[in-house]
Amino acid sequence: QVQLVESGGGLVQTGGSLTLSCAATGNIIDIGTVAWYRQAPGKQRELVTTITKGDSTHYIDSVKGRFTISRDNAKRTVLLQMNNLEPEDTAMYYCNAWIWDSSGSDDYWGPGTQVTVSS
Repeated sequence: QVQLVESGGGLVQTGGSLTLSCAATGNIIDIGTVAWYRQAPGKQRELVTTITKGDSTHYIDSVKGRFTISRDNAKRTVLLQMNNLEPEDTAMYYCNAWIWDSSGSDDYWGPGTQVTVSS
């Protein structure tokens, strides 16, 4: 059974850094584009960044220059390095990926990891 699990969230002061990790487990054949989303209390879930199999990346304007996404296909892991964090970055962060396994392909989500930035 394919699963995505995020880790690395926590409480950090403004200007601090965190590295989030998204690990895929199960009988995986291939992983396509991976994305990080976030959802702050009372707000809609928003796309933060994506990375393709070929390592092409996309970031929303508010995190450009501060966040870096990377992937290790052999380890089936995607990292999100977050620097110079701001209180506005406080949210639950979710990993999302299109994954192929022995029974086909599907869109998977992790349970999320909380990031809290204090002012």
